[in-house]
Amino acid sequence: MMLCKLSLKNIRKSIKDYAIYFFTLILGIAIFYVFNALDSQTVMMDVSTSTQELIKLMMTILSGVSVFVSFILGFLIIYASRFLMKRRNKEFGIYLTLGMSKRKISFILFLETLFIGILSLIVGLGIGVLMSQLMSLVVANMFEANLTKFAFIFSPKACFKTIIYFSIMYLIVMIFNTISVSKCKLIDLLNSAKKSEEVKLKNPYLCIIIFIGAIIILGRAYFIVTHDFLSLREAQDILVPIIMGSVATFLIFWSLSGLILRIGQSLKKYYYRGLNSFIFREFSSKINTTVLSTTVICLMLFVTICLLSSCFTIKNSMNENIKKLTPVDAQFSSLVNMEKHYDAFKRYGYTDNQIKNSHYSVLETFTLYDFDYKNYLKNYIEVNTYSLPSLTFKDTLGSNYEAIKAKNSFLTFDDEQDIMKISDYNKVAKLYGIPEYSLKEDEYIIVADFKSMVEIRNIALKNKETINILGHTLKPKYQECQDGFLEIASQHINTGIILVSDDIISDDYLYANYLMGNYKTTKEKEIREIENKINSLTSNPLVNDYLLPFGNTKLDIKEATVGLSAMVTFIGLYLGIIFLVSCVAILALKELSESSDNKSRYQVLRKIGTDEKMINKALFWQIAIFFLLPLVLALIHSIFGIKFALSVLEVFGNEELLSSIIITMIILVIIYGGYFLITYYCSKNIIKERN
Repeated sequence: MMLCKLSLKNIRKSIKDYAIYFFTLILGIAIFYVFNALDSQTVMMDVSTSTQELIKLMMTILSGVSVFVSFILGFLIIYASRFLMKRRNKEFGIYLTLGMSKRKISFILFLETLFIGILSLIVGLGIGVLMSQLMSLVVANMFEANLTKFAFIFSPKACFKTIIYFSIMYLIVMIFNTISVSKCKLIDLLNSAKKSEEVKLKNPYLCIIIFIGAIIILGRAYFIVTHDFLSLREAQDILVPIIMGSVATFLIFWSLSGLILRIGQSLKKYYYRGLNSFIFREFSSKINTTVLSTTVICLMLFVTICLLSSCFTIKNSMNENIKKLTPVDAQFSSLVNMEKHYDAFKRYGYTDNQIKNSHYSVLETFTLYDFDYKNYLKNYIEVNTYSLPSLTFKDTLGSNYEAIKAKNSFLTFDDEQDIMKISDYNKVAKLYGIPEYSLKEDEYIIVADFKSMVEIRNIALKNKETINILGHTLKPKYQECQDGFLEIASQHINTGIILVSDDIISDDYLYANYLMGNYKTTKEKEIREIENKINSLTSNPLVNDYLLPFGNTKLDIKEATVGLSAMVTFIGLYLGIIFLVSCVAILALKELSESSDNKSRYQVLRKIGTDEKMINKALFWQIAIFFLLPLVLALIHSIFGIKFALSVLEVFGNEELLSSIIITMIILVIIYGGYFLITYYCSKNIIKERN
């Protein structure tokens, strides 16, 4: 009973000085519950079957991510416990001096961890349940669901999962604390406050050389991921700039740890003003002993910023793409003249009859299946694309081929190019509401919207490379690709369509027939009925003899896009926030430990007449610099990291990058800034002189 009372007393005392520890536990539990309760919030929503499947897939992925998150949070809790144990070394020494056994001290820690676990679980789950109701609105907005059935939702499954995961973490902490107490010696516990980590002065010239070398290595890594990223042909190739950046980051912090104090001392007027000399010495001592941990925190912050910015950009860009790249309700296409590529299509699994009968247009094929699609479409159009064995991607590059191949050897240069008559493309452009073009008989235009391919094609176009189509030599009308597309999609996928005068190409070289238009109805229920009729045609006996047109509809694209953007956003948010909380919590706990260890130094400042305002200001700037140093370098890394991420994910577009960065910065300011303020006020409380 006495040990129980002592444990409760210690917890009450610790809550005031170590609010960050409890705040982090509660926040971690709340976040864990919120993201694992997403499926419960979608139950009340009126969504389609395909959307429900996407939600199930998302929850499966989030469950896997939760295992990874639990390891991060477990490490964080153990790391925090280590600092709390260190803070209480003298207390444990007094217990041993008074005759308390190590077994009883371990039992006190067991009770404290148990009470803290129960308290944090109750508070964290309570906050998590409330936050999950707000998340319901976010989920509903993403899936454009009907919220008329909105009700307060509690997820027993997510609650149970949270309790199990965190109970295991607390159990590990209990074991860790017991082992730590069993190994401690009385003399070490009593003298721990007098011990300080040894700080070795570093040669300033060596630090300068290493700093310059680190900048050169970092600059090279930046160049690779932003200007030479096409050379990263294999997934493992990206490890090279990652390792370079990580090593350079460590070397920068290592060299700065030996230069900061000397730089400050060289600025004599500033160094000897107020308590600046004290601030420089304290910070120099701190950074000397935390080079590795500061490096890890900086890299985790970098990953967090890139992760959040990229996932928000993908989500916002995909939503914008739906509006821009799906201007019609439906589009269907049929391959024609498949016999010309018999061997290839046979390998893809098409039957002999399907290849033989591949001369039917989309509408003709629907007629074969007794489905009159014209009854459901308004203002529809039919267009064709063509291809020639004599016009490959290589042929469009002309004299630039060797140079382009050297830098982009992963591309397939023997692919036949899509060709369209200018009149057909203009019919599409008019229906889509995009620019129409005109051509002379000896001219061609390339329309494309896939950024990297546009850049490659523009090299040839700027050199005015000619192409030859059936004996006609054509020159480019424009010295760059024109923005445009044929197939509706949620991403920019058009790598290039060559537009030529109508008389240049004949129907002997037909490759595909397209039918596109808008439904006569705007009601989603009726649209689904039409599309279900199309899907049911696969049961028709003719399916083995005639190919069904490949279909793409705005509704299907929209639902798939919403599901993908939701997964990207939730996974990015989940990992990003956990990473951010872990980084800043480690910084905060380290700073609180330093404040506790250096309490006597602030007492000396008071004894020599320093007022509280100057002491608090010195403390503020120490903590601010300690928090800002890894963040500033992480932000610099992120400029290049985000650029690389968007280059890799360019198919999604980056039109909404600015708004995504703003959202990321808001999250960063709230969490990072919030922890900084809590750390400052807790540290101020620790160093406060008590009567």
